[in-house]
Amino acid sequence: MSVTIKLDSVRFTTKGQVVIPAWLRKEFHIEDGTRAVVQATPEGILLKPVTASLIKRGRGIIKRKPGGQPLAEEWATHKKEEKELEDRHVR
Repeated sequence: MSVTIKLDSVRFTTKGQVVIPAWLRKEFHIEDGTRAVVQATPEGILLKPVTASLIKRGRGIIKRKPGGQPLAEEWATHKKEEKELEDRHVR
């Protein structure tokens, strides 16, 4: 993907929300409901959209262990652990 070097400005709402300019949404194939990974970097906040094309490229990279628990159970365990971590940080 060729990235256009162009600057734009945005504003944060009181909820911390920001609108990504249309030209960037188009260039990075961001559609309604697209999720993003948010990362703190020395330069600032980095948003990495998790698009369908990115997911397709990543399929098959991570292999699951043979004989492991079913994916649904593994996901449920992961979400439970994630929730426990969030609860600890909220207190």
